[in-house]
Amino acid sequence: MPIDLTGRVIYFVGPTPAGPGRVIGAAGPTTSSRMDAFSPKLIAAGLKGMIGKGYRAEGVRDALKEYGAVHFSTIGGAGALLSKHITSAEVVAYEELGAEAIRKLEVVDFPCFVAYDAHGDTVYDR
Repeated sequence: MPIDLTGRVIYFVGPTPAGPGRVIGAAGPTTSSRMDAFSPKLIAAGLKGMIGKGYRAEGVRDALKEYGAVHFSTIGGAGALLSKHITSAEVVAYEELGAEAIRKLEVVDFPCFVAYDAHGDTVYDR
């Protein structure tokens, strides 16, 4: 990995270009299950959390439990609202990928909830 994941949280997002005076464009979550094949490896590398939307595979849940990590969910279809909670965005890897580049984001009062906790519980089972 081009960055250290230890203790970090990844937001599964492909933002739109930033408008005038904005640090980022609309920044709604992408479907997290697209990353299910990779998430256990990322968690094992030190990742402590992920933010996205939707269900996660059993292998991801197992990795969350094993390494004490969590998965947060946020509101799909609300990218413009969510972008207002991002106070800075800096490309740190793969700039040539545009919206798919890795960015370091700083957020304030970001609206999300724990969807899968570090004990194997999920709000989706309720």
